[in-house]
Amino acid sequence: MKNLKTKEVTWMEERERERERERERERERERERERERGERERERERERERERERDRDRERIRKREREREREREREREREREKERVREREGDREREREKERERGRGREGEGEGEGERE
Repeated sequence: MKNLKTKEVTWMEERERERERERERERERERERERERGERERERERERERERERDRDRERIRKREREREREREREREREREKERVREREGDREREREKERERGRGREGEGEGEGERE
């Protein structure tokens, strides 16, 4: 009878040790899942940071392009202004030429009348 009792105790102890090993394996699986979750979260954060960096790069590029466009517009405006100045100078020169022609016409009005007809 004692032998039977010992076997039963041994069997119960063995079952308890097996349950403890199973609990330990479950804790280990949980630690592994937690580690993987942490790694996935860190990877997502790295990806978000890369995306933010790409956004900053795109913004810097857009800003540089806007500045170049403003500079091109300023250059076009300078060219238009130069053209307006040339036109005004040309107008003034034509006006002076007309004045000279009128002056010559007054000097020789009699001759000019005959030439016009």
